Amino acid sequence: MQEPKIRIGIMYDKEITFKLNGIYSLHKNGKNYTDTQVIKYLNGKIEFDGLIIEPEELIFSPENYESNSFDLFDVTIGIKFHWERKENQSFKGSLHFLSEDDKLTAINVLKLEDYLASVISSEMKATSNIELLKAHAVISRSWLMAQVLKGEAILASDQAYQSITENSEELIKWYDREDHHNFDVCADDHCQRYQGITRQSNKTVLKAIEATKGILLTSDGKICDARFSKCCGGVSETFENVWEPKAHKYLQAITDGEESDLKLDLRNETNAESWIKNSPDVFCNSSDKAVLSQVLNDYDMETPDFFRWEARYTQDELSELVNRKTGKDFGRILNLIPIERGLSGRIIKLRIIGEKLSFVIGKELEIRKTLSESHLYSSNFILERENKSTDFILKGAGWGHGVGLCQIGAAVMGAKGYFHKEILLHYFKGAQLEKKY
Repeated sequence: MQEPKIRIGIMYDKEITFKLNGIYSLHKNGKNYTDTQVIKYLNGKIEFDGLIIEPEELIFSPENYESNSFDLFDVTIGIKFHWERKENQSFKGSLHFLSEDDKLTAINVLKLEDYLASVISSEMKATSNIELLKAHAVISRSWLMAQVLKGEAILASDQAYQSITENSEELIKWYDREDHHNFDVCADDHCQRYQGITRQSNKTVLKAIEATKGILLTSDGKICDARFSKCCGGVSETFENVWEPKAHKYLQAITDGEESDLKLDLRNETNAESWIKNSPDVFCNSSDKAVLSQVLNDYDMETPDFFRWEARYTQDELSELVNRKTGKDFGRILNLIPIERGLSGRIIKLRIIGEKLSFVIGKELEIRKTLSESHLYSSNFILERENKSTDFILKGAGWGHGVGLCQIGAAVMGAKGYFHKEILLHYFKGAQLEKKY
């Protein structure tokens, strides 16, 4: 197996301004370009440098892969998250443009290990503990290769991939990366955070990548779909409770502590309430800013309460939000009732009861999107109602889907002296580390 090249979807817009730092050749006409350029999508055609082109992929290749780079302006990061913003970003490799959904998509194509150098620096601080960085290099590499293989399998399949079931009583939907038909992964948190060389990798990051080059997590000879999230809240979740109903034996629910065996059945409503209301002694229950800053970039540090959190809505606020987000007329929302919880306590199915309609939604991300302007921190919450108040108070645990590696927990493990293999095998039970290239 040779080191692959990866296609990453960076941004999507009708008009994209970019700057070529060095000489880049355009395959369409064989001309060389440098400095600032503008490309437009108009009336079903692509316009660039006097060319009016039927939709096709335009490829700008660098004269020197190592020294050349390109800038994309006004890239949206944190799409639909509470800290969404725009920034200018720089990238190695080649720049491709194609049209989809009446917009241009900018795609960066580069070597896998160069992609990882950015991911590790984008997902967490480049000054993180070396063992944490090694662990994250392995799971990011494994997850990416698993997605490439999964995408190929979906394209080769005769059956359409289904991520939604809906009838008059419920909507069950999950969000993965299957909608990325023209590239391997996107650059945002929907896949894994990638911001090119905007945040320069330091020697520690490069050392961690070099030390683990070509090493993948495997299970039964197959590359692991090695998921991760910011904070599991104390117990990790199983794959099938968040995405398609397919169990992976290396993505099981564990307690994020010295003893990883589950001690409480958090599918039980009473147990879930007790767990959420308490502060268990687990790795990711940390307020150590030195440790947290390894995983949380500056805009992530704007979210201080992630292990246990609270969201409060008036009845009018929640009713307007849910009716708008679902497109259904519930009338005034009367209650939220968990129908099914996963092993971490995350709600998989939630019944929304309104004056006009009672309806069930799932899975966890659909719940989080429905109950927030951006994304609720997690679907692991309980509802409390104060006496003589119509307010809805959601008390919750964790940040993210909770499957696989818990980044906060892993940072704490690294600070405690655990080696990267120990960190990985804590979160991915029964997996193996194999060098593939």
